[in-house]
Amino acid sequence: MSIERLDAVDGVSAPLAVLREVFGYPEFRGVQQQIVEHVSAGADALVLMPTGAGKSLCYQIPAILRQRAGHGVTLVVSPLIALMHDQVSALDELGVPAAFLNSSLELNEARRVEQDLLAGRITLLYAAPERVLTERFATLLGALHERGKLALFAIDEAHCVSQWGHDFRAEYLGLGSLHERFPEVPRIALTATADEHTRADILERLQLQDARRFITSFDRPNIRYQIVEKSEPRRQLLHFIQTEHAGEAGIVYCQSRKKVEETAEFLSEEGVPALPYHAGFPAEQRRVNQDRFLREDGLVMVATIAFGMGIDKPDVRFVAHLDLPRNIEGYYQETGRGGRGGQPADAWMTYGLADVVNQRRMIDESEAEEDFKRLQRAKLDALLALAEAHDCRRVRLLAYFGESGAPCGNCDNCLNPPVTWNATEAARKLLSCIYRFHQQRGQRFGSGHLIDVLRGKETDKVEQYQHQHLSTFGIGADLSEGQWRGVLRQLIALGHVQAQGEFNTLALTVSAREVLRGEIQILMREPPAARSRARAAKGRAGVEAPPPVGPAATRLAKLKAWRAETARARNVPAYVVFHDATLEDMARVVPGTYLALGAIAGVGARKLEAYGEEILQLLAAEE
Repeated sequence: MSIERLDAVDGVSAPLAVLREVFGYPEFRGVQQQIVEHVSAGADALVLMPTGAGKSLCYQIPAILRQRAGHGVTLVVSPLIALMHDQVSALDELGVPAAFLNSSLELNEARRVEQDLLAGRITLLYAAPERVLTERFATLLGALHERGKLALFAIDEAHCVSQWGHDFRAEYLGLGSLHERFPEVPRIALTATADEHTRADILERLQLQDARRFITSFDRPNIRYQIVEKSEPRRQLLHFIQTEHAGEAGIVYCQSRKKVEETAEFLSEEGVPALPYHAGFPAEQRRVNQDRFLREDGLVMVATIAFGMGIDKPDVRFVAHLDLPRNIEGYYQETGRGGRGGQPADAWMTYGLADVVNQRRMIDESEAEEDFKRLQRAKLDALLALAEAHDCRRVRLLAYFGESGAPCGNCDNCLNPPVTWNATEAARKLLSCIYRFHQQRGQRFGSGHLIDVLRGKETDKVEQYQHQHLSTFGIGADLSEGQWRGVLRQLIALGHVQAQGEFNTLALTVSAREVLRGEIQILMREPPAARSRARAAKGRAGVEAPPPVGPAATRLAKLKAWRAETARARNVPAYVVFHDATLEDMARVVPGTYLALGAIAGVGARKLEAYGEEILQLLAAEE
């Protein structure tokens, strides 16, 4: 049976029929339908689509259609076990035969999956790249190919193939061999984050030069971006969670394992249920903590960036960074783990001078080639420009990915426009002070001593080096220590000052001369006042329907309690049963018939059959 014979039935195309009957959604979003039709017909594709925009449907629906047409199984290459488990659980709930092969399976379980695969009982098989490249797996693929039962290769998180990207994984480099061995099997490569360098790498390394490219908007209007200057970061984080996300699920990213553990302990002691996650924990502890985060409501996961790729939890309402990410791609990927269900989420970050210094030092001291270092510095500069921006965060973020947009009215700068001041003269004073240090026997000092000299503080160190006699001593007494740190941070971010060596001593770069001559203007933002809840609520307007209130809120609470019990009984995360948005629609609409319940987005035929009677009875009891 060919794909062409699966065309419109009763005026509904085959892809749309699968979307409605299996997944329970009334219509495709954006270019999803074009992608599905293109891949279902046996053509290659590169898909760049933001997290939460429905990338998985772009290969899951073609997999179902091609399996029905007799083409066999779709292989999904995925980098993380957690993603495979979640996807397979969700597909099982929908009645789609799916399985995974990974290290979490016992030998007899893996053999059972292989038998089901060869017997044609599986529509989608998930596997990690390192397993796909083994000799045993190659033999398995060869056997399927001989029977004409390889329908599609889907390579998820395709940016991992690029050495220029933010999450390079060497094992991805071998995936080009799939096309060399099975050139007639169509392929789809998908990622949420890739700049021009990374896109070019994906196309070349996966041999997808002739693939059709689908690049959708990177905009996530349901995410509100907020970046604040570090003061007491843990206290700032606690205030943010307690005032804006009390009782809600979120992810907090930290740079070091030690900071992860300390932050999780701090939040827990302050009454915010939090769990730590990093690669230093035993595998069992990581698994337990991750499962709790996925299955329980209102938990906060504090983690290094080792956590999160492939996490499909739709009710993450905030993603916080206590340290500066390496680049905008990493920041975008990590913040995209909030609001996957389309509901409002916050991307909150705090950063300071030490973040800028540490990131620059890590690049400078790495053993990478100079071309790679140069690119990484440029990527860091773009992130720092986003952090220091006075204008719309979203416009800046989209511009990085080559997309234009109007001010969003929803980020911190739009909601509370920062007051700026001309820091050019202050910058010249600071640079002059560093120059005077160097003139005095080539000495170099760190930020603390520099600021003490500028502000005219007579410390032991000032006395030791006789810096009270410098012409720059006390010329910055009119500015606070925090303001001077901001000026220095800006100058390092702009590349006019470098922090060098183990003690982060400061040195001028060639471009500092232009600032000293007054040829470059330095504008600084004044720290904004704390944003009010009312102002924050205004920024969310128009993103989604307001949450249920009154009787609808009571119905929603009972639906969530039913979902939690059902999820525990089936041993799956709650969102695999139904997403929050689907339950909220049920609570508002109060469907009284199977037909009305089936019309709600997210209720497919399988879930209607499995849960319809229980839900209708629960809602009827509320009337």
